[in-house]
Amino acid sequence: MRLVRWTPDDLVRRLDDVVAVYGEAMGYRTDLLMARRGYIANHVRRPGFRAVASLTTEGHLAGFGYGYLGAAGQWWHDQVHRALAPEARRRWLTDCFEVVELHVRPPAQGHGLGARQLHALLSLAEGTTTLLSTPEADERTSRAWRLYRRFGFVDLLRHFHFPGDERPFGVLGRDLPLAPPGPGAAPAEPGPAVR
Repeated sequence: MRLVRWTPDDLVRRLDDVVAVYGEAMGYRTDLLMARRGYIANHVRRPGFRAVASLTTEGHLAGFGYGYLGAAGQWWHDQVHRALAPEARRRWLTDCFEVVELHVRPPAQGHGLGARQLHALLSLAEGTTTLLSTPEADERTSRAWRLYRRFGFVDLLRHFHFPGDERPFGVLGRDLPLAPPGPGAAPAEPGPAVR
């Protein structure tokens, strides 16, 4: 497995694969995936966009993650901004890198790919804080929740409902930058155009 940094063009070139991994990881219906395709294609143009991908030796996409700098007028940012108290808004949203998507195909989960992707993505991120949202789950059994806790993410909002989604979400945050990587940590390779 190879971890690479993707440019916006790299992600757009592999958009079908990205949407397929997203759908498998989230269990979303096909009609929802078509809408996500358009959102993802537009996200690559946002300021501070960063992306990483986990590729098999054959070049198949096993996982990916991306984010960008949050700003007023962006849907997710505005939803969270409205829900936070004024002091929390200033603390967390003033200079924030939003982890928008972080997914690993279900057969590849449980092997550390998500942690490698998150570490690489946050190492590339601009900003003084980073936020993300994840569906509520049992923190003891959910891989995603255990991963975010290991990375030092703290609760900002719990059981939060985004418009159009019936599930409750947790909104989590942590300060940036990450501590320097420990021995044996593998950074993302610079992003050659991946076809």
